Amino acid sequence: MSNKPPPPRPAPRLYLATPVVDDPAALLAELPALLAAADVAAVLLRLKETDQRTMITRIKSFAPPVQKAGAALLVDGHAELVARGGADGAHLPGIAALKEALPSLKPDRIAGVGGLTTRHHSMEAGEIGADYVLFGEPDAKGQRPQAQAIAERLDWWAELFEPPCVGFATSLEEAHDFALSGADFVLVGDFIWADPRGPKAALIEADAAIKQGYATATADRNPAGGEHG
Repeated sequence: MSNKPPPPRPAPRLYLATPVVDDPAALLAELPALLAAADVAAVLLRLKETDQRTMITRIKSFAPPVQKAGAALLVDGHAELVARGGADGAHLPGIAALKEALPSLKPDRIAGVGGLTTRHHSMEAGEIGADYVLFGEPDAKGQRPQAQAIAERLDWWAELFEPPCVGFATSLEEAHDFALSGADFVLVGDFIWADPRGPKAALIEADAAIKQGYATATADRNPAGGEHG
């Protein structure tokens, strides 16, 4: 009986990128309430470049509140600081950085990767052991693909490959559309922090947009309404 429908994929979850952290005090103060307000699976800590000791101290200050909330703390780049700061992993900017970081991160820590401009690079990242692939982040010049192209890439990956895929959303609409397209996680950042109502309201709204996108996708896959049982 091979004609059973595939099991539904789990609902996508939020991946929250911090602003670039220089003085962490204000962000540390508001983080617990933010993480309690929405279903955040992981936090991407973006650190201002400074000396290693200061950066490690900052990672150490973020790890407990993030982990206590049940989320994973990933450091943007700087795989060499992950273990010393007590973080859960690193997000790496491309295949070369991933290859270099894997020996120090595996098997205990998460190695995620972005900067994947081609399908070939994405597949290579999956083959060599990336724990997730990120699609849609801006490049060094601030350019990024059209939202439609990102959605198509997520759909392609979700259909064919095992490691989770993450969509980099710059708006609520993108958060919704990337969840609809098959993203396992939706990365939100700058538009959350820039919201005039404050990041908590924006994060709750992004969480709702993701759940709505997922619900629509699930309904589309089961047009008969699914069976209860």
